[in-house]
Amino acid sequence: MSSQQSTSGVEFGLRAVQFSRLTRRGILLGLSLPQLIVLATGVLSIVGALYAGGGILLAWTAPVWLLCAALAWTPVGGRKLIEWVPVTFRWVARTQKRQTVYRRRVVKPRPAGTLALPGDAAALREWEDPETGAAMIHDPHQQTLTAIVGVSHPAFALLDPGEQERRVAAWGRVLATTCRSGRIARLQVCERTLPDGGSGLVEWWHRHGHDDGSWTSTVYRELIDRAGPAGERHATTISLALDLRAAARQVRTNGGGIKGAAAVLRQEMTTLVTALRAAELTVTGWLTPAHVAVILRSAYDPATAAILERHADIGRTLATAGPVAVTESWDRLRSDSAFHAVLWVSEWPRSQVHPGFLAPVLLSSGIQRAFSLVCTPIRSDQAARDIRKKKTELISDAAQRQKMGQIEDASQTAEYGDVLQQEADLTAGHGVLRYTGLISVSAPTPEELDTAVAAIEQAAIQASCETRRLVGQQAQAFTVAALPLCRTV
Repeated sequence: MSSQQSTSGVEFGLRAVQFSRLTRRGILLGLSLPQLIVLATGVLSIVGALYAGGGILLAWTAPVWLLCAALAWTPVGGRKLIEWVPVTFRWVARTQKRQTVYRRRVVKPRPAGTLALPGDAAALREWEDPETGAAMIHDPHQQTLTAIVGVSHPAFALLDPGEQERRVAAWGRVLATTCRSGRIARLQVCERTLPDGGSGLVEWWHRHGHDDGSWTSTVYRELIDRAGPAGERHATTISLALDLRAAARQVRTNGGGIKGAAAVLRQEMTTLVTALRAAELTVTGWLTPAHVAVILRSAYDPATAAILERHADIGRTLATAGPVAVTESWDRLRSDSAFHAVLWVSEWPRSQVHPGFLAPVLLSSGIQRAFSLVCTPIRSDQAARDIRKKKTELISDAAQRQKMGQIEDASQTAEYGDVLQQEADLTAGHGVLRYTGLISVSAPTPEELDTAVAAIEQAAIQASCETRRLVGQQAQAFTVAALPLCRTV
């Protein structure tokens, strides 16, 4: 009995956490703008038919207002039918323009500094910082400059509850530092599973082994050559995106242009490294262009990941690190040697969970996947305005429902409680971040991909999360989920 008490979470202060519910608020009574438009169209058709021709004309216009009602109220895949219209329209337009197919033109030279990536990621530019050697990725559309740092950490699930609680609090201070900056656009944590090329075993053998040609050394060397590539390893990176619009004054102060932006980003990089070390996370260094090239190539061509790790002289050029061929379909993506599917974490745990709740997803074995958590800091004044607006809308909707005689829903009450909790946290000085979770799953064949996706979905259920497979935007979602470029979808 005493041993159970000494290992309990209550004894060590391991606190459970709870996420806010996904806001599905509308303009009026929970109805979105597209729903209001189609409902208004249906109502106008009914009213016009009654005034113009009575019941006969109402029957003739029945297909119109019945279609409007079906579009506004019929749910399909977690959305109303009307909300699928823009998604389907964009997909059809992209298909007609052949934007879902990418083939690299090998003989055609690319502009210096550009990344060989498909889709809207083709506009990204690479600049190597002369002081740190880090690869900085410039996004001219979103006006961001991104640097990527590699981190290593002990297995969180194996730590005792007291140590877990301490590390969670330290990571919270890292996020708070990001919120207070005011110049950070996004922070992305990307955790990937990669086929182990056996470089660690080979390095250990070179250090401690004795390759003297004996039978024992020959067996060890052959075992390392065969067993090494069959393993699996985890790699974690943290990407930091500087908002060039918010930091425009500081950029001009440091000389302007990309050099001035790099100087401002270096300040944020130093602050982040200090916060990470205070959180007892081991910083392995800022990624160079060669490291970023390996990540990009292994994401689109997983079959070459082990080869790239074992050979340090190939695949290290960003100009050729992109895919050779990409074909996007409605719910999946095919690249050089694999099929990919991206899942969106549509709902975080609604009940209280411990900080290690994502262990079933992150520790799933035998599945090649990348989990990306994109954190968007919200300025305190903007967060306060958003909270006040949500409170006003919730209170006015509740009053309107009371006038109409509708019963108050428990989910609406819980959503109001979430808003009050966010307001209390903001008043207490905590930062406000908007989280987006994406999971990219890769497999050699479509059948293996469907099996892997089903396994990840089950693991997400064990983690008290809900996932939804993205459709019509798999190529763009893949660049966000599988590549540590700190982008959004």
